Amino acid sequence: MMDSPRLTGRFVVTTVPILAAITLVGAACSGGTSPRREDTSASGPSEPAVVVANAMGIAMLPKDRFSLPTFDFAGFQDLLGKLANAGVPVVVNIWASWCGPCRAESPNLVKAAERHGTEVQFLGVDILDQRAAAQAFIQEEGYPYPSVFDPTGEIRDRLGYIGQPGTIFYNASGRKVDEWSGPIGLQQLLDRIDKILNSQPTAST
Repeated sequence: MMDSPRLTGRFVVTTVPILAAITLVGAACSGGTSPRREDTSASGPSEPAVVVANAMGIAMLPKDRFSLPTFDFAGFQDLLGKLANAGVPVVVNIWASWCGPCRAESPNLVKAAERHGTEVQFLGVDILDQRAAAQAFIQEEGYPYPSVFDPTGEIRDRLGYIGQPGTIFYNASGRKVDEWSGPIGLQQLLDRIDKILNSQPTAST
């Protein structure tokens, strides 16, 4: 699907070939740009998020599923690194409240999180959005896990995506094992979660 990997910390960041990127547009929403990152969260509902036990001590990881703290790419990579140091597999889902395919796939993410949320950390990345709309989406769709807020789409772009949704699967050592562009079905999601749970950790160097 993607090639030319390069290692950034403990994570592989990949680039998308131009032809493959064009192909992905039809399967995912495309978005424009938003104002530069903000530093404070708007008030809204509050409810504990599903967080893996090993990740509870990671201060950067939101413990409230509605809090949506603003992250840039560097902060996001730092959070992934801390999850890897804690030995926590991660499923990252890029989404937006205005994205129809994101809404279509959301029941599958909820079911997978309900099944595997104590052993895999699900983490949303809400892009190019408004917090109130995103919080309403979380409430309506029943996302039980935390998300971070990416108002400019920087995280999505730096991960090599040009649309959304997109889902990335990291094993317990922080290695990217698989990814999916566009709305993901439940079986495809569960198969890839099994893959990261059964993936051998990569030794530190």
